[in-house]
Amino acid sequence: MQNKGLIKLFALLFGLVSIYQLSYTFIASKLEKDAETYAVSQISEAEEDYVAKREALEASYLDSIGSNPVLGYTSYDDAKKKELNKGLDLKGGINVTLQISVKDILKGLANNTKNPIFNKALADADDASKNSPDTYLELFFDAFDNIKGDAKLASPDIFANKGLSDVINFQMTDDEVKPIIRTKIDESIVSAFEVLRERIDGFGVTQPNIQREGNSGRILVELPGARDIARAQELLSSTAQLEFWETYSQSNQSIGTFFINANEKLKEILEPVETEEEISKPESEIDSLLSDVAQDSLDLSTQVNPLLSKLIPASPGSHAIARVLVTDTAEIGGYLRMREIKRLLPNDVQFTKFLWERSAKDSELAELYALKSNRDNTPRISGDVVSDAQDTFDQFNKPAVSMTMNTRGAKEWEKLTGDAFNNQTGIAIVLDNKVYTAPGVSTGPISGGRSEITGTFSVNETKDIANVLRAGKLPASAEIIQSEVVGPSLGQEAIDSGFMSFLIAMAFVLVWMVFYYGKAGIFADIALILNILLIFGVLTSLGAVLTLPGIAGIVLTIGMSVDANVLIFERIKEELARGKGKAQAVADGFSNALSSILDANITTGLTAIILFIFGSGPIKGFATTLLIGIVTSLFTAIFITRLLVDWYVAKKGRSLDFSTGLTKNLFTNMKINFLGKRKIAYVVSFILVGVGVFSLFTTGLQQGVDFVGGRSYQIRFEKAVNPSEIASELNTVFGSGTNVKTFGEANQIKVTTPYKVDVEGIEVDNEIQDKLYTALQNYLPDGTSFEDFTVGASEKSIGILQSVKVGPTIADDIKNNAFLAIIGSLAVVFLYILLRFRKWQFSLGAVVAVFHDVMIVLGIFSLTGSIMPFNMEIDQAFIAAILTVIGYSLNDTVVVFDRIREIVNLKGWNNGENINQALNSTLSRTLNTSLTTLIVLLAIFTFGGESLQGFMFAMIVGVLVGTYSSVFIATPIMFDALKKKIAGADE
Repeated sequence: MQNKGLIKLFALLFGLVSIYQLSYTFIASKLEKDAETYAVSQISEAEEDYVAKREALEASYLDSIGSNPVLGYTSYDDAKKKELNKGLDLKGGINVTLQISVKDILKGLANNTKNPIFNKALADADDASKNSPDTYLELFFDAFDNIKGDAKLASPDIFANKGLSDVINFQMTDDEVKPIIRTKIDESIVSAFEVLRERIDGFGVTQPNIQREGNSGRILVELPGARDIARAQELLSSTAQLEFWETYSQSNQSIGTFFINANEKLKEILEPVETEEEISKPESEIDSLLSDVAQDSLDLSTQVNPLLSKLIPASPGSHAIARVLVTDTAEIGGYLRMREIKRLLPNDVQFTKFLWERSAKDSELAELYALKSNRDNTPRISGDVVSDAQDTFDQFNKPAVSMTMNTRGAKEWEKLTGDAFNNQTGIAIVLDNKVYTAPGVSTGPISGGRSEITGTFSVNETKDIANVLRAGKLPASAEIIQSEVVGPSLGQEAIDSGFMSFLIAMAFVLVWMVFYYGKAGIFADIALILNILLIFGVLTSLGAVLTLPGIAGIVLTIGMSVDANVLIFERIKEELARGKGKAQAVADGFSNALSSILDANITTGLTAIILFIFGSGPIKGFATTLLIGIVTSLFTAIFITRLLVDWYVAKKGRSLDFSTGLTKNLFTNMKINFLGKRKIAYVVSFILVGVGVFSLFTTGLQQGVDFVGGRSYQIRFEKAVNPSEIASELNTVFGSGTNVKTFGEANQIKVTTPYKVDVEGIEVDNEIQDKLYTALQNYLPDGTSFEDFTVGASEKSIGILQSVKVGPTIADDIKNNAFLAIIGSLAVVFLYILLRFRKWQFSLGAVVAVFHDVMIVLGIFSLTGSIMPFNMEIDQAFIAAILTVIGYSLNDTVVVFDRIREIVNLKGWNNGENINQALNSTLSRTLNTSLTTLIVLLAIFTFGGESLQGFMFAMIVGVLVGTYSSVFIATPIMFDALKKKIAGADE
């Protein structure tokens, strides 16, 4: 091998850089452990809010040492920024996909026009978006074209308005307007992206990630380590629509008259109508019904006065018009939105806007405000006049938000405060349709444009309000269409289980290589250890995120990287068997194995690239580590192992046999007639695939929420529970379709429900978690609060450990991407093998074998999905497993094909005998690699945690089937397709 000095230098530098990059992770981890030790020493576990206090002490400790130098080249703050990024499943936190409403942006660009064709096109686009992969904007354009008649996008009441007059005029055609609207939409999404990024920067988590997803209006946000999940969700989805309104007071006679008239009208509307069946009932039945009503303690006053009976006078000095029990706000709000009721507003208050206060979490009452509105329903002042906002404390030392307005805002604020002073009314400060405060004005008009938001806030809440006001409002509503929330305790368990599987797999491979190859195995182990160091170093330097599937990818790389060394050592053994000297045998062995190594890794790499393109979240992490592992494995096997072997062989008197006494003659002189047994293999495979296909058509597959939409919750209890019993209870709460099954240990379940899958919003998420908490209270320890039960609570061992939500639209996209990934990988591999081997028959054999493997894996999942004690759902992780199976199967097949091509080129086809010779000569490598890979997969399956078991099971089946198919399917198919061209070939 030439340029050994350069390779040594490169390996040394590569290793040192990896150690340097990883040092930041070790430093940050060490200092965080010191902070934990300090915090634990300062407080007792018996103290109230122990966890919250401990976390506060840890944060305070780290803040105090953040800038102190460490080892002369870094500090904690610096090391934290450069440490290895941990994904959501290892660190806990929240991952959401936000859909910016293109519909809202279009309506804004059209000045909320009432044009019927425009609004009908929006409605049609809404319907079409449920079952179409196209963007909402394109669906709107298509819908408009279908119904427009003589109308144009450049109409004065659509896009040719004052707001767009500088870019759109009346003479423009629709084709000229469309690219302008596309640009405006993109600008709005970019604006939303920047607003969200500024909010996230102020949230306070390390290593956040935010990125756009194509042109769909979707934005991916990852906040690893976020503990207050509700706060994070509110921050991401709130539009921050700040408004200032003048209020009506409770003494306003017109408002009072309205409520009296509304109460009378509601009596008429809500008056029960007797049906013929009720009229015909015997008196005794009616008496019985009345008795039941009395037993139910029905408050008759609510029937006599359905509205007034629920209104409580507002607090003295308040500018609200009434108070209502929080439990009654939805009902009262529904009454006030009824058309029949809104028509009763007197002329002088006919444009009144009713809003509720933002009440404290533990408050039982909510105040109702009546705001002075207008025909256009626009506020006196909007939030765009706010130039700065800071979290502060009010005169009573309570958390508040101080705002400063620009020049225009200051003038409008002075006028608004003057009107409020003269009318003795209040000014409602409204954020996202909730009244945060409504102070009065006692000293006359306020100049200077300074104002303050006060209320029942926590410090974090005022920080978030100030943060969103500084960042600005979103240009449109942002709905969470997909989310994953992982509690910190589950993340720590994932780290522990991943580390355990890593150690076990590593230990086995290291021992096996020494057992099978003797001293040469030690050199392979050194190369393997360097390989692992390089993988982590590259991950850190690239800023990539390490996920639990990523750890699986690294552990899998351990097994697969052995393959290159096995190929090399087996070829060296063959050269030694031919009587060559050690040095020459080593040189020829490395040279002859290179083609197979490259082909095998390129085919695996191609499937990993496709997985990276079409996957998302943790699956991308798996593909990333697999790709890095392929590159580093090639480097360490081809160059590092070669350096070590050459160094050892160069010394006279040293023996290097590439085997041990127990393995020296294994798989030598094998003469199995594989092709002669191909018809038996065809029958066996036909039966296996046939049974699988039959099960797929009759039983089907258990599709996860990734593919069908819905919500799933991983819930842990103190004691073992009966999933069937819980399923029965939850089906009465959520309706049919809710699935409950044991997930791992007997005290852990996974609940999947399609309940309100089409409804977005944090309110629905909270509603479902509240229903779960209520339904499962009998299974929880006494005293477990709702906050303890919900995901995100620190270091808890019971309750919701993880929640996942996938909307139906994004579920369709995930399913389409999965299909494209599988088809794309098959097509790419077919073309690669065709180019590499120059005969389509080789490609046919490989693709048929891969298709055979995939169908058997799918069939086994269909047949055993309901009886296996672990998750067998078909989700993104399963698709990653299928693609990895494709890559592994091709890896094995290409190695076999490479040896066939080599031997046939030397000796000819010879009626298939030389094909059998090629298969026999690769048998040692095939079984060796398959065994090590299987042991590694079994280690992950056993110790890697519940979330990886289905993933690993698919890969274990795939490795077994892939090893079989490369010998008994791919090669025979290729042979049968070629045999007419092979002179003298027989059956």
